[in-house]
Amino acid sequence: MPSQTFTIGELAKEFDLTTRAIRFYEDVGLLTPQRAGLQRIYTSRDRTRLTLTLRAKRLGLKLTEVKEILDMYDSPRDTAVQLQRFLGVLGSHREQLEAQLVELQANIVEIRAQEKQARAALARATRPKAR
Repeated sequence: MPSQTFTIGELAKEFDLTTRAIRFYEDVGLLTPQRAGLQRIYTSRDRTRLTLTLRAKRLGLKLTEVKEILDMYDSPRDTAVQLQRFLGVLGSHREQLEAQLVELQANIVEIRAQEKQARAALARATRPKAR
């Protein structure tokens, strides 16, 4: 049974991407379509790599990290090494996000304090003057 193939337009439509974005992923080395003249022919493997790339992007991983992880699965090396690297990348990214979250929470506290002060000042400024 022949494996399923896709055109760049089909993948773009399926994943709601531009063909330019797909070509960019190809330039980065995340996708490696076959060629029939000028036409790109993407395999099920390319489709899976695109799915995983988009999922990793939603997690906030860098494309270089995504490529490194995906390329590990193409090699005949031990799966444990691949999973350890993946967990390392995820852990590092989670730590960055948690640090950003702490900063955002501190910013929200500061904004609320400033809003409270501004409302109090506005109330004083708009209070009718006693004569």
